[in-house]
Amino acid sequence: MAGHSQFKNIMHRKGAQDAKKAKVFTKIIRELTVSAKTGLPDPAANPRLRAAIQEARANNMPRDTIERAIKRGQGGDDGANYEEVRYEGYGPGGVAVIVEALTDNRNRTASDIRSAFSKNGGNLGETNSVSFQFDRVGAIHFPAKAASADAMFEAALEAGADNVESGEEGHDVTCAMDDLGMVREALEAKFGTPESARLEWRPKVTTPIDGEAAETLLKLLEVLDDHDDVQRVASNFEMSDETLARLNG
Repeated sequence: MAGHSQFKNIMHRKGAQDAKKAKVFTKIIRELTVSAKTGLPDPAANPRLRAAIQEARANNMPRDTIERAIKRGQGGDDGANYEEVRYEGYGPGGVAVIVEALTDNRNRTASDIRSAFSKNGGNLGETNSVSFQFDRVGAIHFPAKAASADAMFEAALEAGADNVESGEEGHDVTCAMDDLGMVREALEAKFGTPESARLEWRPKVTTPIDGEAAETLLKLLEVLDDHDDVQRVASNFEMSDETLARLNG
């Protein structure tokens, strides 16, 4: 496994997810507000809002917190006008990195992201400087208990998905970007609400990395992921089991 999903697994093993709960809530609240502001208030007719609500529930966010965030977006008086921005660049070892953010101050965020890259062996590039190395796909995640691997595979295939990977951590279904809503609805009808359903960047090819470069890269990804304005980070790195063991040691 490579890229940001691998990075998240490393962070999980280090026990960092619990320590970052407040920051996770901040990011989800921002997404709830923006998705409610830019689309219809009904989650059934607003796929982005529906996905944000699902993510909030998966992270055990209180219902009243979710509702307040949505109301702020619908009222348009939340005091902040967030913009969606994407940054692209290269990390240590020539690893491609894509950063998606929601910000109310583009200059501040751009400066912070540029600084994160430069201080951790990377270089921030222009828009589309690395995105050609990725596919934009629909990604749906169900917990392992939702269905057997065979049942999920058959249902996903019938719904029009491109691929299914099942394991102890659950079922990851991928599909074409434009098919995300259709595939999600078909699977939801059979297995219930997924833990997440959103668009993601998946690398077409991976870049092997080890040694000090691997350690510096993980520091860069952690700094980016920890920034309040950053919603998601994707990269195309690949590490050997030996490197992972050393970094986790």
